[in-house]
Amino acid sequence: MNDQAGERVLTELDHVRLAVLSSRGRAARRPESMGIDALLDEAYVVPSRKVGSDVVTMYSQVLLRFIDDGVRRTITLCYPRDANPRLGLVSVLSPIGLGLLGQRVGATVRWESPDGSGRIAEVEAIPLQPEASGDYTT
Repeated sequence: MNDQAGERVLTELDHVRLAVLSSRGRAARRPESMGIDALLDEAYVVPSRKVGSDVVTMYSQVLLRFIDDGVRRTITLCYPRDANPRLGLVSVLSPIGLGLLGQRVGATVRWESPDGSGRIAEVEAIPLQPEASGDYTT
């Protein structure tokens, strides 16, 4: 694996698709897309076939353990058009989605929930990652 320990990792495909959603992408500049810019600038970008199976990529199922109450929850990181939080499909442009993308198993993720409270969760596992399953185009 070619990525650097401790850095957020994006696949080339995810990087390109997220750039379209960023504030630099299309003419429509949505406030929720602004947070992705820093990640796009700072992430270590690797080919989809080289990303580690322990890295959260787009459409990964992620098992989280919330630090405050120990609750475990599985979510799937998706693009805004596919988001449905009731079904566990969380937009990459949401605070939790942005916090998770490119993180590794074992990482602690912090974000602010819509009600303004701070949340903290650990990435316990990635039960399904498209690239680890041989899907390099999702």
